Amino acid sequence: MILPRTGLGCMELSHAYGVAPSPEDGERMLRAALDAGVRHLDTATLYGGGRNEELVGRALRGRRDDALVASKGGMAMVDGVKTIDGRPETLRAQVDASLGRLGVDRIDLYYLHRWDKEVPIAESVGALADAVAAGKIGAIGLSEVSVARLHEALAVAPIAAVQNEYSLWSRNPELGILEATREAGVALVAFSPVARGFLAGAVEDPEALAPKDIRRGMPRFQSDHWPANAALLPAWRALAVEAGCTPAQLALAWVLSRGPHVTAIPGTTSLAHALENESVVSLSIDAALLARAGALIDTATVSGGRYNAAQSAEVDAESFEDAA
Repeated sequence: MILPRTGLGCMELSHAYGVAPSPEDGERMLRAALDAGVRHLDTATLYGGGRNEELVGRALRGRRDDALVASKGGMAMVDGVKTIDGRPETLRAQVDASLGRLGVDRIDLYYLHRWDKEVPIAESVGALADAVAAGKIGAIGLSEVSVARLHEALAVAPIAAVQNEYSLWSRNPELGILEATREAGVALVAFSPVARGFLAGAVEDPEALAPKDIRRGMPRFQSDHWPANAALLPAWRALAVEAGCTPAQLALAWVLSRGPHVTAIPGTTSLAHALENESVVSLSIDAALLARAGALIDTATVSGGRYNAAQSAEVDAESFEDAA
């Protein structure tokens, strides 16, 4: 499966980042993005308790072939609680439910959203392989997995993509999965490639974030670490001016420079930002400047871990905290 170099992460339209737009505004934004050429929409069972898939489905009504549609299962809201469940019977039910909410006959790319550490990944991937054979999904993806888990999955079925967080300030894929996906011919799909809005200048004061904004629970946005991170932004903005692009575009260009198999799915609720992000594929930024960007915003210069302890326990991907 060949993925577009950029796509649109749809989570923010329903889930996790402050106050979501109305469903009507979200649908208008998605349809306008499709009109403008966005060709990869990423959603999940979890987002908004299914409402995000419904939103994407409404936006695609009458124009299913306009976009590659990706969704995820294995993590969902159950009685108001986020639950990781990779049992085959759960995944089969979630694939069917996703098809219904999206209003499609087939989902192009369906990820195991998180590896359920109580279930061998071979069993979860086997259930998704059955869904491929049944024509319900086109290809299998994995999210937030390690190199070991990717190899275990590849022994069961072809894997089209691995979706892990990757940005200038979250370099975990460089601990192995960046190279492992390249060697296996698997796409590496970078979520949060603009550092959860940090590198776009979207966060001036974390204390002003909405009470339920997911970033409030992340160490880098908290008082112990935020001042050191915010101190990096003036030099970052100056580098973007030198590159002749926006800060968000510079962050995306750096991610895409990590290899031809790397794609990025920044999220936004703004059509203008979605089109700005999409246009990064036409930019030409000097490799030396990208290297300077990589030195300025790096694991060594950023303060705090990417997740708190509870969030870290949910993922399988390699981390610098574990490597230390």
